[in-house]
Amino acid sequence: MPPVAREGWIIVVIFVVVAGLAAALASLAGPIAAAVVGGVGLLLTLWCIWFFRDPQRPIPDGPGVVVSSADGVVMRVEPCLPPEELGIEPAAAQGMVRVVVFLNVFNVHVNRTPMGGTVKKVVTKRGGFAHAGKPDADKNERCSVWLALGDGRPVVVTQLTGFIARRIINRAKEGQQLRTGERYGLIRFGSRTDVYLPAGFEVLVKPGDKVSGGSTILAVDRSVTGVG
Repeated sequence: MPPVAREGWIIVVIFVVVAGLAAALASLAGPIAAAVVGGVGLLLTLWCIWFFRDPQRPIPDGPGVVVSSADGVVMRVEPCLPPEELGIEPAAAQGMVRVVVFLNVFNVHVNRTPMGGTVKKVVTKRGGFAHAGKPDADKNERCSVWLALGDGRPVVVTQLTGFIARRIINRAKEGQQLRTGERYGLIRFGSRTDVYLPAGFEVLVKPGDKVSGGSTILAVDRSVTGVG
């Protein structure tokens, strides 16, 4: 069995309990009914374990490397200001680029830190629940983490809900030091993750690319690598 994210264990337990109770009630109608209901419950429980899987990932090691915060498909790479609720100064936000990754129900939903840094602010903004793959999802409920790099520049990662995903889990705390690729949260059942990078970063992915959280390199900081 794959490792399971700690946020998923309570859901797995609920599936097990419900499946057991359903099989017990079905046994009143006979052993065949109990076997059918129990089999369905087992399959649903295995699916739940699979959904909340949290595989180990090789984290790229190198200066200025930005990794994907989630599994999924790159939807957009575009100039974009960071979420206004973070209060990042206009001068620091100028020239930022956003990489948008869409997660479907088959992807690993554990979120990872795109770069190492100090958590300066974590803000949740209420919003809608449009399909995460649509432009209207920009107005969805979201939770944004502002990471301050060693030189003070901001990197932002935002978790957005979707039509089915309505529960964002974010464990990042202000003042916390996070490493590149470190697990910090999870979104349940289909969602979106945006990474905002300051000027001077070169994005290495394009729309349509499949990415893996913690292991796919999204971009590099050319001011650190000295290339380009």
